[in-house]
Amino acid sequence: MKKLIALFAVSAVASTSAVAAIALSGTASVSYDDNGSKASSTSYDADLSVVGTAGTTTVTIGMDVDGASAAITGADMATTIGPVTIAADMHNEDSGDTSATTAGTGGEQVFDGTAASDTGVTISVDAPIGDATVGVDDSGVLTVSGTWSGITMTSSTDDVTTVAGSIAGMDVSVENDGGATTWSLGTTVSGVALTLASSQAVTATFGLAGNTMVVSSVPAVAAAAAVTGSAAGTGTAGYGKRITNSAASYSTVAISRSLTSGATLAATYSTSDDSLTLKASVAF
Repeated sequence: MKKLIALFAVSAVASTSAVAAIALSGTASVSYDDNGSKASSTSYDADLSVVGTAGTTTVTIGMDVDGASAAITGADMATTIGPVTIAADMHNEDSGDTSATTAGTGGEQVFDGTAASDTGVTISVDAPIGDATVGVDDSGVLTVSGTWSGITMTSSTDDVTTVAGSIAGMDVSVENDGGATTWSLGTTVSGVALTLASSQAVTATFGLAGNTMVVSSVPAVAAAAAVTGSAAGTGTAGYGKRITNSAASYSTVAISRSLTSGATLAATYSTSDDSLTLKASVAF
């Protein structure tokens, strides 16, 4: 009898340990949009994230679980063997026309969607060259990254360099992709969080009578044609760039409040279509 009790205790501990290695989180929301002068609409969204950990190995699976559109949105695995980190993207994300190999008119990203270009393995090594980390993916792109004096920098042989850090109380991020540079600045002034980007987008976030209000100015967007990349994702164009449709500038004002029930209520007004959107959401 004692042996059976001991066996049951061991089984219980093993089961508890297995459960403890799995973390579940997610979000869910329902939104009502009066759509300005158009017919009103109601939309739903629910997402789950499952993270499993065993030793130094982590598997992360993302899922979109609302209605008929339920689908896997991501599947990644990462493990560490001494100074070597191996990361695998196992999910082929389709963000365009999977058959497109030349610039089209459907908004597709050229060469996007094929398993060969959208999944892959990256190997990183904490090499003895200061605080730098060197990595290479299965297409041969070499990346060097590290943090020096609070500034994080990443540079790769596919002609993409990013620099980010905090300078004199401002959060600064700069990216150069094939000669095109974009940047963003963020700081807090008198309790108001401000962000400014090279696209001329401006956002201000501040408290208002127990609520959080975000005022955003979204700049106009110029049209851009699709850019043909390569099936291996190498070169300045990578896997290609998607078509950008032109859009007029607009502004939004969003007010949100967290409730004791755990839910968050938000109301957003947009000048793009003179619409008001009411949203109830929860994160767990």
